[in-house]
Amino acid sequence: MSDRYQALANTPVGRLVVKNLGLPSPPVLARYREGDPLVDGTVLVGAAPGGRAMASVVKQLAALGVSTTDRGVEGERFRGLVFDATGIGSVAGLASLREFFTPVLRSLRSGPKVVVLGIPPELAASESEAIAQRALEGFTRSLAKEIGHGGTVQLLYAAPPAADSLASTLGFFLSPKSAYVSGQVVRIGTGGLSDALDVADPARPLAGRVALVTGAARGIGAAIARVLHRDGATVVGLDVPPAADPLATLTSELDGDAITLDVTAPDAPQRIAARLGERHGGVDVVVHNAGIIRDKKLANMDAERWTSVLEVNLAAPERITAELLDERTLRDDGRVIGVASIAGIAGNVGQTNYGASKAGMIGLVQALAPRAADRRITANAVAPGIIDTDMMAKMPLPTREVARRMNSLSQAGLPVDVAETIAWLAHPGSGAVTGNVVRVCGQSLVGA
Repeated sequence: MSDRYQALANTPVGRLVVKNLGLPSPPVLARYREGDPLVDGTVLVGAAPGGRAMASVVKQLAALGVSTTDRGVEGERFRGLVFDATGIGSVAGLASLREFFTPVLRSLRSGPKVVVLGIPPELAASESEAIAQRALEGFTRSLAKEIGHGGTVQLLYAAPPAADSLASTLGFFLSPKSAYVSGQVVRIGTGGLSDALDVADPARPLAGRVALVTGAARGIGAAIARVLHRDGATVVGLDVPPAADPLATLTSELDGDAITLDVTAPDAPQRIAARLGERHGGVDVVVHNAGIIRDKKLANMDAERWTSVLEVNLAAPERITAELLDERTLRDDGRVIGVASIAGIAGNVGQTNYGASKAGMIGLVQALAPRAADRRITANAVAPGIIDTDMMAKMPLPTREVARRMNSLSQAGLPVDVAETIAWLAHPGSGAVTGNVVRVCGQSLVGA
């Protein structure tokens, strides 16, 4: 669905009007295209005194083919910035943030990517260090709202054992794959996992792996299936019988497999596990994307609206996951990824059922992460904000336009933005990333 306001705001006349009236100015975001370099340009790196991660980070970025430098040349413009803040152990030490960033923020190219590395405050060696490391969250989220030009800023809290397992995460956040992800805090190596699996072909990291995507026939689900296929996965798409035709078209296009059933059926978990076991020998990536909306204020909500949403969005994923784990259909080093929503974080009027189901999805992956760690299975959730889908097209125009502008990038995301985030979490190199909830919302101005 086109964004006419964005198109107008990026014309010469539109830019003048937007500036003079102080209106939102949504930039045109660069997104990754197959065959593009992961990072198009040079990344400037720096560290606070005592920083412990930079040598490893530079090595990992070099392995990804990313060019880095620790000093700028006059007139040079950088694609991204990486700052190692792991050495900051006091409030006074936070001054190193200003000392690094202030001189270079005007030397960034359009759509810059910024990553700050810290250590989880709960692992700090002292109270002063914990305080200073926690301060990084406010710094990065504020900088994400200042940076402009379609730029994004993230904070990676990496436990020391996971310092060498950051490549897939750095590659994602420094590339256009993370175009609509900003202001996020990701914990790495804090869930009992610290290793990353190597991949033979960086362009197809999921080669040889099987991915189940529920709700795959259209919209976000179809985008997820396509991106996982691009990355080498054999995709098994699942959707309800009324969506059998578009599902078959999609899976045929991707040379995948289609399962048509209602995920709330009593025998659905067993049927899914049997199909995955018989045809594919198991599954490596499980994406719980299927979901429905039945909005109504709680004072007027009937039992059917409540139950149907909770069953499809939460109870079914819980039962399916349990079956795949119990039967060991989900293989070791697997990935469970739930599609939540910022409605489960911030809430929405008329969505007590939906908000509960999406917060419950967050609860599902956070409860699963420590339990599955002994098999090196990770569990994470993505929480989309306003995404341009057929559902959004049905919103009244004024509501849709306000919703689009209520984030730091002043626009809605695309289904591919959710898909790229899921592909990062599914990556074999993301084995130290578990128990996280990552918002795909352009840093929505509501929610945490």
